[in-house]
Amino acid sequence: MRVAMVSYEVYPFAKVGGLADVVGALPKYLERQNVQVDVYMPFHKKVEENRAKLGYVIEKISEGIELPYVNTEEKFDIYKTTLPGTKNVNVFLIANQYYFSASEVYAGPDLAEQAIFFSNGVLEAIRKLDVSYDVIHVNDWQTSLIPVYLKSLYKDSPVFAKTSTVLTIHNLGYQGLYDPKYLKFSGLPEYLFNIDGLEFYGKMNFLKGGIIFSDVINTVSPTYAREIQTKEYGEKLDGVLRLRSNDLYGILNGIDYDEYNPKTDKHIFVNYDLNSIELKKENKRMLQAELGLPQKDAPMIGMINRLVVQKGLDILAEIMDYVSLFDLQFVLLGTGDAEYEEMFRKLGAKYPEKYSINTKFDIVLAQKIYAGADMFMMPSRYEPCGLGQMYSLRYGTIPIVRYTGGLADTVKEYDISTREGNGFGFEGYDSAHLLKAVAKALYCYNEKEHWDNIVKNAMTTDLTWDSSAKEYIKLYQRAKAKIG
Repeated sequence: MRVAMVSYEVYPFAKVGGLADVVGALPKYLERQNVQVDVYMPFHKKVEENRAKLGYVIEKISEGIELPYVNTEEKFDIYKTTLPGTKNVNVFLIANQYYFSASEVYAGPDLAEQAIFFSNGVLEAIRKLDVSYDVIHVNDWQTSLIPVYLKSLYKDSPVFAKTSTVLTIHNLGYQGLYDPKYLKFSGLPEYLFNIDGLEFYGKMNFLKGGIIFSDVINTVSPTYAREIQTKEYGEKLDGVLRLRSNDLYGILNGIDYDEYNPKTDKHIFVNYDLNSIELKKENKRMLQAELGLPQKDAPMIGMINRLVVQKGLDILAEIMDYVSLFDLQFVLLGTGDAEYEEMFRKLGAKYPEKYSINTKFDIVLAQKIYAGADMFMMPSRYEPCGLGQMYSLRYGTIPIVRYTGGLADTVKEYDISTREGNGFGFEGYDSAHLLKAVAKALYCYNEKEHWDNIVKNAMTTDLTWDSSAKEYIKLYQRAKAKIG
């Protein structure tokens, strides 16, 4: 089987969020199961910046390629490299100075035009390379027009005669809603702008197009696959998703055990594993010193998040003064909405002995928090999968979560009587339930026998990509069966 995996971000070349981690890791595990994978991504400015840091080799293999359908005179070049940690996973980069020269991944002259240019560019790159894929696996709204192109303008192209499509929805909250004028720019047929196609409350909805035209759809946890078919979580696409329910699956993300391993992680202060778990306290002590917190054995709660309302910050805000009454420390890392950045900065100023507020993006500090904190906070309103709780479990840092989406699929409530479970959580979305979950975690922290047991449960939770990769292979086979 040969698969083209298409994504706007891929670790380590360019990373903004969890999507990059997924597409940077899943091909490794598919390769180990004899699936031939090629990755397609834009040649962002970040890719060039990271090449200088990481030293990977990129070569130009083709240039000056025109787009036959998009209403632009811009052309693109194709560059090639290899995904680190793999033997034969090619990464093809679509390069264009106008569209992909912004300093940030999701920035530039026009995000809708960028997505259209890239989507059509991927298909033209495949034609130029003359490669026949069994499956083209697209991710999120930025690449969701690829299945639309394939089912319309490219339906008679020989190179795609036996190509099926899989769409992975990483977060339904981001759909790519734009003015209908972009349909003309894309060159797609005008008849697609209707309620059964790309039209969505008078706008053009890129993700809706992918949902309708892909052969198979999946999202990143079984619970989220069920949730998005309801009005509460469906973001006004629940009706469309229910229509495709027979082709909609939930596959839990994994994490790359080569990258996230407390025994070998070069970013943390002291390496450790389950057999040397006492060294985890050294990481906390040194993290406290780095952040200017008192060096004492108080429980430390870490939080690494985008500071947006989706992450449960509204209910967290209601309890922070109460949380400060406990003998604990709270370390935040993240950026986002100005109101939440300001809220946390004020808390840091109010409780300087207890709170360390770091409103920035810092990969190294993130790893130090995963290793040094005792608990990890994720009270999300909704969470398609979540990777933070997986990283924290891997490092023996106990998650406190709201049981939604992938959080419900990975974190199991610790039971004092049976000693089973790897974390703490709540279901009702309100501050009282969150505060109760925090209190339960703090109680168990002070009961050493229970805490040692829950840390063991956390670090032995299977979070690898191995089983998930097998599920993706089944998904590809289902998609192939639709083409024949």
